[in-house]
Amino acid sequence: MASHTPGAPVFAQPADLPEWALRSVDLASTRLGAKALFASDDFFAEVARMLNPEPAQFVPGKFDTNGKWMDGWESRRKRVAGYDWALVRLGVKGVIRGFDVDTSHFTGNYPPAVSIEACVSESDEVEVLKAASWTEILPATPLGPSAHHLLECANDSAWTHLRVNIFPDGGIARLRVYGRPVGGLENAAPDALVDLVAMENGGRAVSWNDASFGSSAAALMLPGPGKNMGDGWETRRRREPGNDWCVLELGAPGTIEKIEVDTAFFKGNFPDRCSVQAAFVSGGTDRSITTESMFWHTLLPEQKLAADSIHTYVEELAKLGTVSHVRFNIFPDGGVSRLRLWGKVAASSARTGS
Repeated sequence: MASHTPGAPVFAQPADLPEWALRSVDLASTRLGAKALFASDDFFAEVARMLNPEPAQFVPGKFDTNGKWMDGWESRRKRVAGYDWALVRLGVKGVIRGFDVDTSHFTGNYPPAVSIEACVSESDEVEVLKAASWTEILPATPLGPSAHHLLECANDSAWTHLRVNIFPDGGIARLRVYGRPVGGLENAAPDALVDLVAMENGGRAVSWNDASFGSSAAALMLPGPGKNMGDGWETRRRREPGNDWCVLELGAPGTIEKIEVDTAFFKGNFPDRCSVQAAFVSGGTDRSITTESMFWHTLLPEQKLAADSIHTYVEELAKLGTVSHVRFNIFPDGGVSRLRLWGKVAASSARTGS
């Protein structure tokens, strides 16, 4: 791609997320496997950029063969009736709480409005999706220049694909789809050892006491190994008694047989020790579950941790039977890259994702 010598890039400010987004997963994250499948027009900026995980940037003086280089999805100026639209496959099937439609750096070329439709499909084929039955989950909503538009979704069904409509044309820097993964384990074989807390299997971060550095505790459940020290859960330096913790909901209730605690890239700031508590919870709210978690039975007693290492525990685990939630404790503070809870799904209680 030809360009002039670019100036220093300017990065968009992060969104000031409401509680419903903070307690959700970005279902459109490419780390989960989300993908932009099609755009009616992406002449100025290819649609795949709209799902990039890093903040949108603006590079003064950077041009390509079609014009000003923009970090997002941008269609050309429409000179006929109609509007532009794009198809997105979510990383995992999920119930959507809301969206961040981010028009950062699009000042005179943002769409005046956006609407979003959803469907459930086993196929990513564009022609199949064009013919699918679509449900509007976000009605046409006004957009403004260079801003995060945090828009709630009232629909409580689970979806796999989105159709993003912009009226009539323009650019979106980033699309975040905040929600809760569902399903993933309903077809697990009875004796299969699976990661019960993995995000792609429906695992969810219920609460955490701190996440001053890097991502929320949800990063513990992301697919694959951590990429760097910023790709994990890291708390501040604790200056008072106590310890840091997070509460996680399994993708489906099951029996945990192996735990892996990965401190990759955390070398001078890994926790000194960790422990895991667990319970089967059949009701309550996130707040009540968090309170109850202080009194759950110990699944893994306190264990010493080391820098930049994968710690595996099998014999150390208590036999608690079927559990649905865990409380992961770190002492006194620090950073952990990934947590894997390997076990077997309880056949009578696996979620269906419906």
